Amino acid sequence: MKRFYSDAAVVPADEGYAVVLDGRPVKTPGQRPVAAPTRALAEAVAEEWQAQGETLDPAAMPLARSLNSAIDTSDEQRAAVVTSLSRYAETDLLCYRAAGQPDLAERQRYLWQPYLDWAAERFAARFALAEGVMPVVQPQATVDALAAAVARFDRFRLTGVHLAAGVTGSVVLALALEARFASAEQVWTAASLDEAFQAELWGEDSEAAERRAGIAAEVRAADRFLSLLDAG
Repeated sequence: MKRFYSDAAVVPADEGYAVVLDGRPVKTPGQRPVAAPTRALAEAVAEEWQAQGETLDPAAMPLARSLNSAIDTSDEQRAAVVTSLSRYAETDLLCYRAAGQPDLAERQRYLWQPYLDWAAERFAARFALAEGVMPVVQPQATVDALAAAVARFDRFRLTGVHLAAGVTGSVVLALALEARFASAEQVWTAASLDEAFQAELWGEDSEAAERRAGIAAEVRAADRFLSLLDAG
């Protein structure tokens, strides 16, 4: 789609701060006005619109995509997102340690265990660990505790946490990012640990490098979205 506007700006609105293009409201795919709960987030989304060239590139607008998703999330969809996040607790990346690779298993323990200890203290969520890829059944109390934790988020914050969990495979890492227990770089390092270890041993092909770069970009986007919700 060709660019159809000159200027993107932010104006006060009933829903918070609306993004406008040449004074006209921007609409989500669900035809709702694009408005953020904080001026900082609205201004960042407007900057994404302003930075577009002659042809619009949605891939270059991660904040706008996340904001649209949050706005268009119905109550029913919100409940589905909460359920989806609670299911990540059943298969969380941090619970699966390498079998037959003691060096990798030790690195996983060193890097991942602090997050599990934090979750146990913060949410009373204690995970069972496993070696290899065979599923391990997590205590129902743990799944319920994390479901309750994410259910408390509004639809904006829930969107950022869901994005982080989806790209990392870990609701614990996503919650650590939201709570500022860990930075985006720390979360990305934890989420891509296995790939980084294998790259050290065997080298990294272009496909693997692209995948790791994609994880990093998505984690940073989720982190910035959540940070702008806190910025006021």
